[in-house]
Amino acid sequence: LLCSNIYILTIHFIYMKKVFMIHGLEGTPNGGWRSWLMNELQKIDIYACSLSMPNEVNPICDEWVEEINRVVNRNKEDEIYLIGHSLGVPTILHFLEKTDAKISGVILVSGPSKKIDIEKISHFVDKPLDFGTIQSNCKNFSVIHGEDDPVVPLGDAGFLSEKLNCDLVIVHEGKHLNGSAGFTQLPECLMELQTMFAK
Repeated sequence: LLCSNIYILTIHFIYMKKVFMIHGLEGTPNGGWRSWLMNELQKIDIYACSLSMPNEVNPICDEWVEEINRVVNRNKEDEIYLIGHSLGVPTILHFLEKTDAKISGVILVSGPSKKIDIEKISHFVDKPLDFGTIQSNCKNFSVIHGEDDPVVPLGDAGFLSEKLNCDLVIVHEGKHLNGSAGFTQLPECLMELQTMFAK
């Protein structure tokens, strides 16, 4: 009588947390606080990458959305977190309107939600957003904004936090929370991410 032991191998997939950052108009991947945040995330073994958006001087919304879509589709099996600064904010929101991916968390920093008085980027915010669809495609949101932002009014951040039913973190004397305003670090963003990671 021959006996054979059958072992059932159970494979547990380990989903990596991955953070992708989207800069604003005329921005660069490593500008402002993005390099600092990538380094801080690396210290806790979180993969982070700041995307180089196409044609950053004369951006086209559909091209920016497609760049996020391309990166997310390549990393679908992981926990994806998106961080947008300035024009990166409406870009992420338009992406969430169209994607079939489920995003784990989004942080929106200094982003416009209403009319912009810069003609070449007005098409990023000239149509109402479908916040129902946006919320269905992402589990967690947070909005961060400088209380004295000279580029995007604080009211835009209040509008987004209300529509997305999420926290609004106001940074005292934060201005536009970019390198020009002296922001080479943004601990508020790291804290919001860590809160999302723990959920």
